[in-house]
Amino acid sequence: MFKGWAKPGPVPPGALGGGPTLEEGETLDAISGYFRLFQLAKGHRFSTDDVLTAWYGTMCCPTARRVLDLGSGLGTVGMIAAWRLPGARFVTVEAQAESARLARKSARWNGLEDRYEIREGDFRDKSILPLEEKFDLILGSPPYFPPGSGVEGDHPQKIACRFEMRGDIGDYCAAAAPRLNRGGIFACVFPVAPSAQKIRVEAAAAGAGLGIIRWRPVTLREPEPPLLGLFCMVGMSDVPTSARREPWMESPLVIRTAEGRVHPEYSVVKMSFGFPP
Repeated sequence: MFKGWAKPGPVPPGALGGGPTLEEGETLDAISGYFRLFQLAKGHRFSTDDVLTAWYGTMCCPTARRVLDLGSGLGTVGMIAAWRLPGARFVTVEAQAESARLARKSARWNGLEDRYEIREGDFRDKSILPLEEKFDLILGSPPYFPPGSGVEGDHPQKIACRFEMRGDIGDYCAAAAPRLNRGGIFACVFPVAPSAQKIRVEAAAAGAGLGIIRWRPVTLREPEPPLLGLFCMVGMSDVPTSARREPWMESPLVIRTAEGRVHPEYSVVKMSFGFPP
């Protein structure tokens, strides 16, 4: 059997013969059920942020039929969402050629090619993502930091995933807002500490005509304060003035206990995208 897949579980389509193969410097890693992801061993690797974005978005909009993933990178968010929404069709947009190449390999391995379109380019370019296209669910795991505000990393693929080289949270919100179907959801992850970061995402939503209707803080390890937030947004034109309220803040989702073990609640989250507790 192809290296990278082992029982238990269904045999993934890419392991049946004729699928993509590992090249030097690549790994093939489990992301959701029998879905696998091609990554560079020394490049950008998928993170908990990506996993949580896919989980939260599909939880907030479980009936989505058309899904868009902005700045899709390796395809982690989109492919976990595709596993969670087996009847949905996907469009993903990624500017880095190397990441888009790896995502295409993963889509083929996972048997997604008939419902998973990967576009290579900048999602701010309307020739890549026309305004008239509409989606029920839009997902985003944007970079968090302005260029020059930290150590940018030792690999070009990593830099654009961490630093705002091709747009910031405001650009993600601005791209999502006009492309939502009526009643559609934009779900994203963004830091909430320091507090200036949370202010940024709130301002970005308001500036694009979106309203945050619910959000969930994420604590990476007890007893630390929440570092990240998961946000669910809708177009404010869909919400009658009389129904507008302050966002519902859910209880924090804890990833690891103080001892470093996976928190029981996060174990349940992992089960929801195909991993045993």
